[in-house]
Amino acid sequence: MDVLPYRYVTPSGEAVSFDFRLHPETGSAVRVQQLLDRLTDTLDNEIGVLGDTCNGDVLQALAMALAVRTEMIPAHPEMTQDLARDVVERALNSLDDARHQQTGPVGHA
Repeated sequence: MDVLPYRYVTPSGEAVSFDFRLHPETGSAVRVQQLLDRLTDTLDNEIGVLGDTCNGDVLQALAMALAVRTEMIPAHPEMTQDLARDVVERALNSLDDARHQQTGPVGHA
């Protein structure tokens, strides 16, 4: 089973490491990592600009974005929805083994 090792450092300085299980039909693990980097960076930036934002609102917006992208795939809806559910389930199952580490102070002196 192919996995994507991924490390994310939160704006507060906590590093979280994952071993994401990739879908068997993943086209490019490198492209997945690049897109994930851009998505997390964009979310951090936008939340910084917007200010006080509930985690539930962020998750809901991401779920809706996934639904939009799923609907854009030119294939049978049952197949695309099953694919979306499968990749989400794989990602969420990777949380069981996520590792947290404080990286030190964050900010400017």
